[in-house]
Amino acid sequence: MPRRKRRSFTQAFKKAAVVRMAAAESIRGLAHELGVEQRLLYHWRERFQNGWVEALRRVGRPSRTIPAEPEPAVTPTDLADPAAAQRRIEELERKIGQQQLDLDFFRAALRHVREQRLKTGEPGETPSSR
Repeated sequence: MPRRKRRSFTQAFKKAAVVRMAAAESIRGLAHELGVEQRLLYHWRERFQNGWVEALRRVGRPSRTIPAEPEPAVTPTDLADPAAAQRRIEELERKIGQQQLDLDFFRAALRHVREQRLKTGEPGETPSSR
């Protein structure tokens, strides 16, 4: 008999199921409608009550397909205030500075790896990245 593939549910799906569970007449009917087992709904509700939404996150390493949270968009009205505009400029300058530090670090690391390969890259030897 073939093994069934384990299904994975998003945090939003779990939260919506728990919210619907509170208003549902029949948990069995809701479970059938959602295509999940009743015990799973109860498990999600318990985790939701004990640890709020974070408890409903998926177990294991985050998927690469889950996008990072988008940064809040700055509206033109936010920049009408000179103090808000100055704070935004300072925030962006800090980000640029951090990115520059990251780039410098990776450039130096790459240079180090290349130098090591050149030193040990003699004929008959295996180049190493150490």
